[in-house]
Amino acid sequence: MAHDYAVIDADAHVLEPGDLWSNYLEDKFKDKAPRLVTLPDGREVFRVDDFVTVDVGKSTASAFAYSGGIGMREGNGPKGTSYYDGAPGGFDPHKRIPHMDAEGIDAAFLYPTLALFNGGIRDGAMASAACRAYNRWLADYCSLYPDRLFGVAMLPMQSVEDAVAEIEFAANTLGFRGGFLRPNPYLNRPLHHPDNYPVWAAAQAHDFSIGLHANSSKVGMEILGENRFTEGFAVKHCTFHVFEMMAAVASFVMCGICERYPKLRVGFLESSSGWVSGFIDRMDRHYDDKGMNDMQLSARPSDIFKRQCFIAFEPVEKTLALVAEHVGRTNVLWASDYPHGDGFTDAPGLIRKLGMPPDLLKDVFAAGAKRFYKMG
Repeated sequence: MAHDYAVIDADAHVLEPGDLWSNYLEDKFKDKAPRLVTLPDGREVFRVDDFVTVDVGKSTASAFAYSGGIGMREGNGPKGTSYYDGAPGGFDPHKRIPHMDAEGIDAAFLYPTLALFNGGIRDGAMASAACRAYNRWLADYCSLYPDRLFGVAMLPMQSVEDAVAEIEFAANTLGFRGGFLRPNPYLNRPLHHPDNYPVWAAAQAHDFSIGLHANSSKVGMEILGENRFTEGFAVKHCTFHVFEMMAAVASFVMCGICERYPKLRVGFLESSSGWVSGFIDRMDRHYDDKGMNDMQLSARPSDIFKRQCFIAFEPVEKTLALVAEHVGRTNVLWASDYPHGDGFTDAPGLIRKLGMPPDLLKDVFAAGAKRFYKMG
């Protein structure tokens, strides 16, 4: 690739049009299309087949406005109360590129917003059609700046066969480099369930990275900690993301997915990074202790992680330099989370303020993303 990608945002987001699925779905599914609906009382809800997937609650100010509220940390979020008041660059790639240029971001890999909730769709055919529609739309979004914007395909894990087909379509037809899943069980199947093996085999065969991206909303999927933390956004956001991602690391490393598919690349996103060093050490201790090791692995978990796994950090994490040296400089990614309300304005600038040595900073900015997304 001719472009010199020195600063790569490994986890940014789009804001999908509320009628995306109505426009991109096959005709036979359009009457059940996922859609953003404004109720008579002003609330916005995201519906699938008349099932309320996401209801923002009793407030007339839509919680979906948070989805596009980049700048909220500094008190400069969207002025309105609707999802559609979000950052224009989330909807329009032409308005996104000036934002990237201003922050010195060379490339961004794009994950969804509304579609993060589609993992809760129970019907396999509907889920697969919704993924195909989203991926086609995302390819169109990125096509206007193909050397700057890179789509990450949504995979319909409700149907393993269809997830394999979507990997093939995304890689061969759309030219995507990777796909994403929720870390949560799909239809009660954890990631390491043997029924999911064909998905990992297909990803390995197509050199297609797998990004695990969390969401703190229940919406039809089991979430670790949901029965304990039932009130308060902050505690849910702190715990749900991390708990699910720790379980995902255990699935891929301890439960043998990476062992079975040694060329598979998997990234753990939007759950901070500092915890992973201690967790890797803990896995190693159980591997080294002959009395506790029943993992059936041929290599230490830390070696497996360095060979195949990637962890994304937020640009204000003070332990970043320690994590990078511990897990591997080319195993760390960084995320702006643009344009979400918990995203970071001038993420590259915030990373520079951490005071890392120039050689480490250079690696952190791009080396991991180039390796994970196979950018040359």
